[in-house]
Amino acid sequence: MKRFLALGLAAFLAMTAVLTGCTSTPEKIRIGEVTRSLFYAPQYVALEKGFFKEEGLEVELSTIPGGDKVMAALLSGGIEVALVGSETSIYVSQQGAADPVVNFAQLTQTDGTFLVSRDKMDDFTFDKLKGSVFLGQRKGGMPQMVGEYVLKKHNINPQGDLELIQNIEFKNIASSFASGTGAYVQLFEPEASRFEQEGIGHVVASFGKESGTVPYTAFMTKQSYIDSNAAAIQKFTNAVYKGQQWVASHSAKETADVIGKYFEQIDPKILEIAVQRYLEQGSYATDPILDEKEWNQLQDIMDSAGELKQRADYTKLVNTTFATQSKEGK
Repeated sequence: MKRFLALGLAAFLAMTAVLTGCTSTPEKIRIGEVTRSLFYAPQYVALEKGFFKEEGLEVELSTIPGGDKVMAALLSGGIEVALVGSETSIYVSQQGAADPVVNFAQLTQTDGTFLVSRDKMDDFTFDKLKGSVFLGQRKGGMPQMVGEYVLKKHNINPQGDLELIQNIEFKNIASSFASGTGAYVQLFEPEASRFEQEGIGHVVASFGKESGTVPYTAFMTKQSYIDSNAAAIQKFTNAVYKGQQWVASHSAKETADVIGKYFEQIDPKILEIAVQRYLEQGSYATDPILDEKEWNQLQDIMDSAGELKQRADYTKLVNTTFATQSKEGK
């Protein structure tokens, strides 16, 4: 009888474990992205292909315009993970935050903007910008810092050799150029390709190619959250890596088809062209590892723009443990 009861209890416990596993509630992580951009295609692929669900996560995505607002949401506990430029973690550190914001998974590895000219030109050189009206990005943000870095690289003084406009909100830059402001504009995709298709402007250079590899956009969270939720961060990073690998191994059209629901106002053909452009210049990181060389390049760009008070410690603001384990399949 005792043996029977023992066997029965063992079976009951085994069945309970199975049922518990089947009905366990997925861990929830709220992401705040700084903008809705096809530059973040691997993230949307990970969502649409169910890679987060495969890892046992329920992910809630919201768009919070402005890096400062994303950081405010992260620091106040409104979100658990921020998708924003890595420079924002440095800004938080420079302000003396007791709970540092740590980059744990890189998503994009080049600048995502293009130089668009109002006039078509087959023989463009950067010195043609001198004396022109240039519609740039917001001061202190990565697009503007990279833009100025590239101009200086070509011996152009952004404040002296051209008329630099950078007081227009990010969401209104494309429409301002379309309505006649500026001879040149710095634009992300798909606006750059859309303007070419509509004859509004013409892509003459890539700031991503000109500035080299940088940790342009990364997933980050508070150190305290990592300390308490390391397993969840590992699962999250695994899903991001799956999304990156999927994009790297599929055509631009396949990726555009998957992420199309996030860009319903954009012609699918323009989405495909834009994704192809990003693929060709290696903008989508193929793994989540943010290495120290990229980190130093980021700080060189910030320093050139006068936005860096002091060098930020890579070992304190970047954690590659989760990304490395994802890549190695551990």
